[in-house]
Amino acid sequence: MALPIEITVPQLARLVGTPDAPIIIDVRIEEDFATDPHLIPGSSRRDYRSCQEWAPVYLGKRIVVSCQKGLKLSQGVAALLRHAGADAVSLEGGFEGWVAAGELLTKGTDALRRDAQGRSLWVTRARPKVDRIACPWLIRRFVDPDAVFLYVAASEVEAVADRFGAMPFDVDGVFWSHRGPVGSTAHTCTFDTMLTEFGLLSPALDRLAMIVRAADTARLDLAPQAAGFLAASLGLSRMFSDDLAQLDAGMLLYDAFYRWCRDGTEETHNWPNPGRKA
Repeated sequence: MALPIEITVPQLARLVGTPDAPIIIDVRIEEDFATDPHLIPGSSRRDYRSCQEWAPVYLGKRIVVSCQKGLKLSQGVAALLRHAGADAVSLEGGFEGWVAAGELLTKGTDALRRDAQGRSLWVTRARPKVDRIACPWLIRRFVDPDAVFLYVAASEVEAVADRFGAMPFDVDGVFWSHRGPVGSTAHTCTFDTMLTEFGLLSPALDRLAMIVRAADTARLDLAPQAAGFLAASLGLSRMFSDDLAQLDAGMLLYDAFYRWCRDGTEETHNWPNPGRKA
């Protein structure tokens, strides 16, 4: 049974990918991380030895600390964070417990370009519709909660990427973009590319990817939810002239669809209520 200063793997797994997810800090030593360089989705790496230097950054925030086995390193760092004013707990069983439970992992985040504050920095075309909201949602919920997204003129995406050290996405000829021949069944969208490259493979995300792909590549027959999803996405693009405001609003749309994909596919709704008496 977990202590009040711990969180269990199932408890954390229910929060990962949702707006209620805590900040997750991985304090495994380099040798352990080198053995398995995956991460719990949304987590960032920190050196436990300098905890007292970076702890003030997390004042007042909800933190989960994970080390290899959930013992001395995560317990100690969580205690120091609580001393610094954070609401911090350690992950029971640590990274090994998370892996043993078969929970979702991510990879490749060490190669991301980051700004001076350690946030991954991305750039794409202005006036987003589907992929350019879907990808930021995925990154903020499963890769880097603090990621920064720049929306610029289509002609300037690659130049901005070069000058500002950002990663271009959802434009022709870049790594983070559509793949496969356009119009073929092998054609996938940028959301698919990110799922693959980050190793984010789960039934819920696969289901959401099908909806996003159908809406983004004009193949609405791939998923019955795609037409409504596209309509909502286009509606949002017309409600907001500020792309970042549209992204903020779009996050809720993707949160809702993700929770349906994860928890709600078996639920139906009808009228009248079958339990209602005449």
